[in-house]
Amino acid sequence: MVWVTCERLTYVPFTPDDAAVLLIDHQVGTIGWVGSADHDELRANTVRLAKTVKALGMPTVLTTSMEDQVQGPLIPDLEQIMPAEYFARIQRTGVVNAMADPTFAAAVKNTGRRRLIVAGVTTDVCVVYPVLSALADGYEVQVVVDASGSLSPVSDEMALRRMERSGAVLNTTRPLLAELADNWAGPAGQAVLGVHAELEAQR
Repeated sequence: MVWVTCERLTYVPFTPDDAAVLLIDHQVGTIGWVGSADHDELRANTVRLAKTVKALGMPTVLTTSMEDQVQGPLIPDLEQIMPAEYFARIQRTGVVNAMADPTFAAAVKNTGRRRLIVAGVTTDVCVVYPVLSALADGYEVQVVVDASGSLSPVSDEMALRRMERSGAVLNTTRPLLAELADNWAGPAGQAVLGVHAELEAQR
């Protein structure tokens, strides 16, 4: 008889001080292609994520693909929330895997962080490949599922399964932000609660 010993993996929470954020192709045209999620909800989760990481001072890289064509520009919310990051966005000219774009890869490296929080549209094309590349390069990655979306539910599920099998952690917006907050009474927790209060007041 052969006994197999399984090691229990220890998970270290992501923090505002050790993680960077990648928002990939949240463009008005690409969001319109999404069939796996409600467009308003996807956009609201993206806004919540962007506002919070901005309040936490986390390095964030924005990118677009062929924004002069049907994909269109980034959603206006991102320009309003993080104008400097919007101005510095990486405008890819068609490369599917953003990590294969030298300018984007350099921007990610320049954050100085080895832990990445990733969301984008579409999950099955624009998110899956840079996440797989980042994992292969030794980054730790969390994918924010409800701030992402694909053309169909089955396509979304297959992409999520592939990323998870490769080592990505799948999460949704609110628990991720709670993870970053760590302690509601601390500075990060107060920043997260402040964004929550602001967004609730606008409803």
